[in-house]
Amino acid sequence: MQPVRHQWNRIPVSEIGFSSPTRLENGKLFIHIDELAELLQSDPNIGDVRFEIARPGESVRIIPVKDVIEPRLSLIPGYPGFPGVLSAWDPDAGGVPSGEIASLSGMVVTTVGSIVGFQEGLIDMSGPGARYSLFSGKLHLVLDITVKEGTKRHDHEKTVRMAGIKASDYIARSVLNGPLPSGSRETLTNPEYPGSPGSPKRAGRNGLPRIAYLYMLQSQGLLHDTYYCGVDVKTMLPRRIVPTEVLFGAIVSGNCVSACDKNTTYHQQNNPIILELLRRHGTDWDFVGCVITNENVTLGDKQRSSTLSAELIASLSPDGVIVSKEGFGNPDADLMMNCSKIEAHGIKTVLLTDEFAGQDGASQSLVDSHPKADAIVSTGNANEVIVLPPLEKVIGDDRVITELAGGSNKCRLPGGSVAIELQALIGSTNQLGFERISSRFK
Repeated sequence: MQPVRHQWNRIPVSEIGFSSPTRLENGKLFIHIDELAELLQSDPNIGDVRFEIARPGESVRIIPVKDVIEPRLSLIPGYPGFPGVLSAWDPDAGGVPSGEIASLSGMVVTTVGSIVGFQEGLIDMSGPGARYSLFSGKLHLVLDITVKEGTKRHDHEKTVRMAGIKASDYIARSVLNGPLPSGSRETLTNPEYPGSPGSPKRAGRNGLPRIAYLYMLQSQGLLHDTYYCGVDVKTMLPRRIVPTEVLFGAIVSGNCVSACDKNTTYHQQNNPIILELLRRHGTDWDFVGCVITNENVTLGDKQRSSTLSAELIASLSPDGVIVSKEGFGNPDADLMMNCSKIEAHGIKTVLLTDEFAGQDGASQSLVDSHPKADAIVSTGNANEVIVLPPLEKVIGDDRVITELAGGSNKCRLPGGSVAIELQALIGSTNQLGFERISSRFK
């Protein structure tokens, strides 16, 4: 059987404007906002939606951010984008076919709205906060959504989540459903999975080390949810996936965890661990596969998922495994269980995690540990405090800044600045390795 290959067509966007019809002209994206508003307001829970544009370098703060999505369109007949979310898709009915996908690079759809929980965050387009988020370098179409009074919290989250996905899909279908404008092209070849658990260890291609990836997804419930092909991950068992499924939006964020290490849908679509493993497959290592697993609440569920994850990983016969997680605190226990059980199979692990080591960096940074967890990449201390100056324009509602995880009722300073932890900045300590900060042991 031939490995699954996907050609990724990235079409650059240099500017956004509002005009009819929705189109892409010489790199400028024009959006028919009346048509888009009509589409979004077909959801009975939406009371109002306002559209804003934010550009890199502008004195703009976006708050509170729910999700960030990159517009994409599957060019594979019968295989939809955002499978199982916008259309029915059974991931076990024939698998993922080879083909093409197109995306708009340089711009994102960003959703904001009245706060659901206390975990949403902010994006600053300029100033000191901008250097902690890749999103400060993107063009944003911001959907400022007001849900109708009386909407329950879970329905509120779903309404805003689906609005972002629908808007992203609308834009992609409007401008990418035909001859593609010029852009970059990249072909990614997925690994061929070996046989069954207990199969004999095989040498990697050309003697290269065999590397697998265990992809932990937030699934603790109470607005801490992630969706795979439209299914809430907390209801699933660990499973192998075709790594490039993420390009098509197979994994969608539905959670309201702390902003710093929340994986937005954009993070899932562009997972740099998967992309790097694929790009260097056959050159620096033999990438043998990806397993997704959930992060659970009860001890029994943690034990079950970690045991199954380790067995699935072992079935790939890797020499080493990269393990990433989302969130902090409770998921630290899942991380250590996954690590120790994989190591018990004689397989080395490298873990990615951020730290909550206190504002002085001197506290215990994880709530759990294990002697086998001796190769850890830190993505930064989320408790570090940063002072953000006031910006000229706020999209959303900055009154909620005191309620964000990482904020407090004492965070406002004279002159309009705020002293908050990195925890409040979207993606600042992202545990997939998107950003540029880390922590070192001295």
